[in-house]
Amino acid sequence: VVTTTVTNADPNLAADIANAVADSLATAIDEVETLPDAPSPVKVTPISAALPAEAPASPNVPLNLALGALIGLALGIGVAVLRTVLDTRIRSTRDIEALTERPVIGAIPHDPKAEARPIILQADPQNPRSEAFRALRTNLQFLDLEGGRSFVVTSSMPSEGKSTTAVNLAIALADAGKRVVLIDGDLRKPKVADYLGIEGGVGLTDVLIGRANLNDVVQKWGRRSLYVLPAGKIPPNPSELLGSTRMAELLDSLARDADAVILDAPPLLPVTDAAVLARSASGAILVAAAGSTHRNQFSGALDVLENVNAHVAGVVLSMVPTRGPDAYGYGYGYGYRYVADETPELPHAGNAGMRSNRRSAARARRSA
Repeated sequence: VVTTTVTNADPNLAADIANAVADSLATAIDEVETLPDAPSPVKVTPISAALPAEAPASPNVPLNLALGALIGLALGIGVAVLRTVLDTRIRSTRDIEALTERPVIGAIPHDPKAEARPIILQADPQNPRSEAFRALRTNLQFLDLEGGRSFVVTSSMPSEGKSTTAVNLAIALADAGKRVVLIDGDLRKPKVADYLGIEGGVGLTDVLIGRANLNDVVQKWGRRSLYVLPAGKIPPNPSELLGSTRMAELLDSLARDADAVILDAPPLLPVTDAAVLARSASGAILVAAAGSTHRNQFSGALDVLENVNAHVAGVVLSMVPTRGPDAYGYGYGYGYRYVADETPELPHAGNAGMRSNRRSAARARRSA
């Protein structure tokens, strides 16, 4: 059985060509197989004629859709696996727990307006980000530390939210009635004075070199018991100043007089300032940004702190997404609403009369 198949955009033309090929095949066989002075031993008999197809043979839309879906699924799984294997960024608290045994004492949700309102506890006290800083304050108060309550807030790399964490944490502690001293220990790119809107031209640098008295440069911020020591002028040798005996004595003196001392320090990997400060403080708070900090950077920062025998009090994960698989549960809201009632309280009989009037009005509405 010889089957002839012809593919053409015109179904009628395809059928005509197939039938013509079959007819010409019979003629060609007669010419080839004919022996001298004898009939051809091969006889070609058509079984069926070619008819125009009612549906196109290609493209096969259902088959192509099924193959496309399977290929897309395979590619999606492959991309997800490659992202998991090749992406080394920290995205959730689970990633931190896999790298260190230090507790995660805070998770600060991402705020797209963080640059415009870094002091969220003042700009929007009811914001979920404000609640996250209060939760950080609570967790910090339960830490069992020896030798005072001074904390160095740092990170592995810049732009991970350490300065905003330090400032908001200090404000949260002061709101709880604590006597707090906030020190801008970042003598390279100080930000505390700009965030709080205070004068930062004179501060820690001037105290360390003996050019100013501590009581003259410490500034009280707001109505809270929060005292701020700005960085002052940027010195040429920040590491030497922060690692000096004078700095250690200053930190001990402030820790004795205050309930908590918060130091905003530079990132650990680019410079050694934070490691020097952490060695003199009670503990270090390491800030990591979700979706930005890489695992090797975070581990390297921990190694720097361990090399100087600094105590890591805990880890704070900043910029945590509020939606998606890496969200940390900030999709809740408070259903409380406080309405000021200026109506004086009525006697019990009067209240009963009001309830009776409301029932009468309800019956009238139902009758209508």
